[in-house]
Amino acid sequence: MEKKKLVNYSKFGYLFAIPFFLTFLVFTLYPICYTLLLGFTNQEGAIPPKLKILKDPLDNFKYLFKKRSSGSMSFFLESLITTARIWIVNFIPQICLALLLSAWFTDNRVKVKGQGFFKVVFYLPNIITAATIAILFNTLFAYPKGPINDLLTSMKILKQPFNFVLSKTATRAIVEFIQCWQWYGSTMITLIAAVIGINPEIFEAAEIDGANRWRKFWNITLPSVRPIMLFTLVTSLIGGLSMFDIPQLFATGGPDRATTTIAIYIYNTAMKKPYKYNRAAAASILLFFIIIFFSALLFYFMRDKDAAKLRKLKKQELKNAKLAGKGA
Repeated sequence: MEKKKLVNYSKFGYLFAIPFFLTFLVFTLYPICYTLLLGFTNQEGAIPPKLKILKDPLDNFKYLFKKRSSGSMSFFLESLITTARIWIVNFIPQICLALLLSAWFTDNRVKVKGQGFFKVVFYLPNIITAATIAILFNTLFAYPKGPINDLLTSMKILKQPFNFVLSKTATRAIVEFIQCWQWYGSTMITLIAAVIGINPEIFEAAEIDGANRWRKFWNITLPSVRPIMLFTLVTSLIGGLSMFDIPQLFATGGPDRATTTIAIYIYNTAMKKPYKYNRAAAASILLFFIIIFFSALLFYFMRDKDAAKLRKLKKQELKNAKLAGKGA
């Protein structure tokens, strides 16, 4: 009997992967490499000159930290501080609320009815597009006639309508609230998945030992979901530092640059007169390294210290064994 020839299907996998690699090379890798180059060049203006590396390659980077003529900090540093402030103020209540809801939904004693409905409602803002949310909140806080102004004046909290969009504090607070409201549902779903993955026998043993809900949450739940917490922190950090859509669509970075994030600064520098592509590229490169630096800090501070000690001890034991072998 003749043996049947085996068909090798692995080549088809490579063929199906070609479109992805082509798309990645053209639309991701090439722009990244070109941006890295632009940061050291003279490319600016509506019609940029011939591409040329500057005599001082770091000139564009130095400009980003140069003080303004008034003596105040540069626009780049100001936008960086604004971005950090908006992210921190919206992320702290976001993670706290997500943790509380995840603990509530996964508590066997509570047994919340209609969990699916509540999860959908809490996650819904994350599905709505940024443009829709911006229109919604612009309508809510409209001046002089808007639902919020009508409500506050009817309740005698305000004597007359207030223009929220012209107030730096109010506009920044609204943007922070929108960011928190839009993303806490996504964080909650991620944390619920992490809590469900914890072995229930651990909680049962803790209950037998007399641990209350707070003890179980603090000593079991939080340590067990540390890797997912790290994932949430890093992804939120990346999203927060590259925040663009809501501050731009709701307030266009204003008033008086109160919501001008680093992403809006990069956009305005590159896409508005006098079209400083090189400085925008330099700001993008700095933002990239800032994200890497703070992500590395998060990885360091949230590492499993016990596991790190064990690895260190094993390395030391191996080293001692090798030295003993050489001595023998």
